[in-house]
Amino acid sequence: MPIARDPYALSPGTPLEEALTFSDVLLVPQRSSIASRKQVDLAGRFSRRITLKTPIVSANMDTVTEADMAVAMAQCGGLGVIHRFLTIEEEASQVNKVKRAQSVVIEEPYTLSPTDTIAGAQELMRRWRVGGLLVVDGKRKLLGVVTHRDTQFETDGSKPITSVMSRKLVTAKPGIASSEAERLLRKHKVEKLPLVGPGGILKGLITSRDLRMKALNPNASLDKKGRLLVGAAVGVIGDYLERSAALLEAGADVLVVDVAHGHADHVLDAVEKIKKRWPDAEVVAGNVATYDGAKDLIEAGADGVKVGVGPGATCSTRIVTGSGVPQLSAVMDCARVTKEFNVPICADGGIRDSGDITKALAGGASCVMLGSLLAGTEESPGWTVVRGGVKHKVYRGMASLTATMSKKRKESGTVDFLGAEISEVVPEGVETTVPYRGDALEVVGQIAGGVRSGFSYSGARTLSELWKRAKFVRITAAGWSESKPHALDR
Repeated sequence: MPIARDPYALSPGTPLEEALTFSDVLLVPQRSSIASRKQVDLAGRFSRRITLKTPIVSANMDTVTEADMAVAMAQCGGLGVIHRFLTIEEEASQVNKVKRAQSVVIEEPYTLSPTDTIAGAQELMRRWRVGGLLVVDGKRKLLGVVTHRDTQFETDGSKPITSVMSRKLVTAKPGIASSEAERLLRKHKVEKLPLVGPGGILKGLITSRDLRMKALNPNASLDKKGRLLVGAAVGVIGDYLERSAALLEAGADVLVVDVAHGHADHVLDAVEKIKKRWPDAEVVAGNVATYDGAKDLIEAGADGVKVGVGPGATCSTRIVTGSGVPQLSAVMDCARVTKEFNVPICADGGIRDSGDITKALAGGASCVMLGSLLAGTEESPGWTVVRGGVKHKVYRGMASLTATMSKKRKESGTVDFLGAEISEVVPEGVETTVPYRGDALEVVGQIAGGVRSGFSYSGARTLSELWKRAKFVRITAAGWSESKPHALDR
């Protein structure tokens, strides 16, 4: 008579279960009617009300996402989440830069006073990365426009801006259609179309650049005003409510409650407080690795859940703490909440290539968050270094020693690296470099193309079809070795 196995024998109080990650499985190819990967729609949700045409989110890490990355991600149909290792003012400023980077109508264009100088205008254009500024009086009556072209050859920066500004302007009324605005810009060969109300009061601005960017990026992630979507991270202690208020005021479309262990009472409490104060705000919280963790965050008010404890390329949580769940099993377990509560999950970490993204989505994720695959792009804020004549960028985990001490320095103003503070830090991450990869738009485009191909192998045209059709097969280490190019191994 066979002896029944006691699942609790090796781990008192907890069942011993097998868990898998991406390299343990492959998706079984199936009959497909898809002739081209262009027929695949990758759209997936990051939160209840935010749907991304490209379900890829750049990680809220200080070597991955600031304004430049967030702009690029939104332009290609994804989303960038500004990291929180900044002062409140700095993070809000990063959000504001994204919201102003592209818009149908700029409601609050940058302006100058007629008493400002040429040098002042040049400095503001450099700081704000714009090619021109509108000049208004104290009542916001439009007086003129000054562009980089007007000031570039001026040697006396102390002269008033009125000495070089253009007074002959082409304007339009608020509410003008984009097509008509484009016609006026083309007809008069100008780049800026100020919108003025009664009495010549400035009400907004339409630029040829914004119309051109809209045409170049038809899949861009946009808000109701035609501005690029952007997320911003907050913590769960200290000034997180003040930070949340500033970020929402700056235009953040989603707040990401960012902690290593999201299934904790203080995290649930923070999510509840944020949602209570701003019930209409979209809030994504994490990270968790179990169904219970995802469920508790949703019941606390989360509109989306980030899944992943320890799978990141620069994360050492599993080694330091012995805690975590292999990422594919974590995703599949947490994904049950999507069916039960209609709340999406985002697979965060452990993704090495586009095939892993397809597996994560097939396992029930609605989108993925990437760090290392984007850290080497031009738009990432990581420092650039050259090794052996090859360009690299610095990439570090947000629980690494340097990142943690940087955060402490910002909070306290100074840190004695030989004193007590450093002894209190237990790093759960590392710092490294990654090869330079070029523009984020191109990198994301290549990744998304691979994911579309992955959908086609399962005969799925949409994410919902992939969830229904996907079939996983368990493979051995030899099977994974066979999966990789091995012609050069001989």
